This record gives sequence, C-alpha cells and structure tokens, in this order.
Amino acid sequence: MSATRLTVSVVIAAYSDERWDYLREAVASALAQTRPALEVVVVVDHNPALLARARRELPLVTVLPNTGARGASGSRNTGVAACHGDVLAFLDDDARASAGWLEALLGHFADAGVVGAGGRVDPLWAGSRPSWFPPEFDWTIGASYHGMPLDAGPVRNVWSNNMAIRRSAFEAAGGFREGFGKIGTTSRPEDTDLCLRATAAGGTAGTWVYEPAGLTGHWVPRQRATVGYFLRRCFHEGRGKAGLAALDGAAASTSAERHYARHVLPSGIVRGLRETMRGDRSGVLRSTAIAAGFGMAATGFAVGMLASVISPGGDPR
Repeated sequence: MSATRLTVSVVIAAYSDERWDYLREAVASALAQTRPALEVVVVVDHNPALLARARRELPLVTVLPNTGARGASGSRNTGVAACHGDVLAFLDDDARASAGWLEALLGHFADAGVVGAGGRVDPLWAGSRPSWFPPEFDWTIGASYHGMPLDAGPVRNVWSNNMAIRRSAFEAAGGFREGFGKIGTTSRPEDTDLCLRATAAGGTAGTWVYEPAGLTGHWVPRQRATVGYFLRRCFHEGRGKAGLAALDGAAASTSAERHYARHVLPSGIVRGLRETMRGDRSGVLRSTAIAAGFGMAATGFAVGMLASVISPGGDPR
C-alpha cells in the first residue's frame, strides 16, 4: 500500500489533571493535521476524574481508560487496541504537533523497509531557557538535542512523544513493554525498547527514520528548568539504560549512547569553553553541566547494572 493510501491513528496517553491545558492543546494539534488522522484516541491512566472531564470536554476524540498496567506503556497499548489505522502515531499529552507532523512522517512509509519514523521535538519553555542548560542535554526535557541529525535518515530509535509505526510492526513486537516505561514522572526508555524489538521482528531490513520536518513541541514547566531536576533526570536515564541493556543486550541498547559520549559531549564541552573565552560567562556553566550530566548518567547506569547482577531477572528499575 502506498504512503498516500495508508490510514493513521493518533494515540495520546494522559495521566495528570495538572496537564489539562496541555492535553487540550495536544488534541487540538492532532485534529488540525494537513494529513488528517483516521481517529484520535486519548487514554487516561487510572484517573477517574480526568477521564470524566476528558469525555465531557473532548467530544471530537475517543476517550478511554487505561485497561493495562499503570503507566504510559499500558495506556498506549490500550489506545492501539481501539485503533483501526495502518499506522499508529503517538503524541504526549504535554506536546503540540505542527500541522505537517503526520504528513512528514508518513512520507517515509512508501519504503516497505521502514517500520517507523519519528520527528524533531523542540522545547517549549514555560519560562526562559536557563543560561547554564546545555543543548546537548535537551533530551532530559523530552526534546531533540544538539548532535542529532539535521537531515532525514536512518536511526536506531525515535521517541514516543513523536513516533509513528506500522501497525504490523507494532503487533509483531508485542507493543510497548508494560511495567517498563513512564509511570507518572518516572521515565525509562520504553520507546527505545520498542524500536529495538520492532526492528528485530522486521528482520535486518527493518529501519527507523528520523525526520526533522515532522516537528512537535514539548512543554517544559518551570520545575524542570532546575539543576536538581537535570541531575536526577540524567541519573534515572542512566539507570533506565541499564535496565534496557538487561532486556535487549548491551551492544544494541548503548550503541547511540557510546557515539554521544565520545563525540557529542566532548564537542559541547569545548564549545562552552570557547564561548567563555569570547565573553559568554555562561559557557563554562554549560561545559560544567555537560560533565556533571554525563557523570550522573554513568553513575545511574552503574547502579542499574549492579542491581541487575544482584537481582537478575528482577525489575530493571
């Protein structure tokens, strides 16, 4: 089937009343696509009050309760079970899709070897961007980071706040791994896990594509623009990658991270120091933050690996 004839369903997982305004904006953006979705499904994660409100105030979409395990993975799987599209697209409840989001991603499905695609995510700061915050670590706030490709091309994985995947590949992979992923504000790389399993299920020809033109924005509340949040997020990401390595093998689970650590981060440190020498006093702060962020992620990875040795086969958190 050609990409122009494929139908697409959009699934938005929601869990918090505090993100209501963001959720409404996410839904509105999904409904305003140049390539219209077959349906938009909102799945509410074990929050009866939010479920009732969404059913009252979001009449143009399907609103369902999460019938799976608590967390974003269970919510997304619940949404997929109710969808009918050939392609499944995922958007976070605190994200805003550009009008051409689906059209840009779906163009890649003309290639039968593409199992899925994901786009660029820009941070939408509730306040101003902290001067110390290095762009190499924008992934800590759910956004694309400095060092990612500038042009469309194959990648190991994309992110679940901006993802489209063939239904056949999703089903072959068994969907998102419930019990491993985002639960409330705690995150683990369930999207990378799905991408790895979908690629494996599709054989060596299975490819994921990163398409910067498939743009979404991701809201960054003020409480995430702090040093404490930054360091905690780095630690938990490292620990989550250790859990991923235990599930999918270290080689595949850390291939992109090794390149990132060897090339992207050193370049960022050097750039920050150069900017300091040119009069930008915040440059040295960004270089320091890069070193600290890497240190916390490495510590989290070590803690996670140690936990998997002590308790093999246990919860990879």
